[in-house]
Amino acid sequence: MYYRENEKKNFDVIFLQEVFDFLKELKPKHSEKIIYNIRKAQTKNDPELFKKLNNEIWEFRTLYQGNHYRLLAFWDKSNIQDTLVISTHGFIKKQGKVPEKEISKAEKLKIEYFKNKD
Repeated sequence: MYYRENEKKNFDVIFLQEVFDFLKELKPKHSEKIIYNIRKAQTKNDPELFKKLNNEIWEFRTLYQGNHYRLLAFWDKSNIQDTLVISTHGFIKKQGKVPEKEISKAEKLKIEYFKNKD
């Protein structure tokens, strides 16, 4: 699978501040790979890149040099013309399922996002 810059995106992605902070902590090649995979996920329906965790929260998935990077996200469909995915925060997944505390954090950030949006 590959990504072409001119392919039509199915949605736009907005990063909350915690995502920028997380990406800055990583080695440049690692954060570049995460961004590359997000761009691919915007044009392809691939659960290896963007997967639903529950009714509210999704995850951008990147495996790079043995590290399982996750950026959690939710959909903002309040504007009919623009479909947005809001990425809340990132972490390195150590094992098994995504920790419930990370999902809870994303859910809280979602509530805060919509509260501040109005």
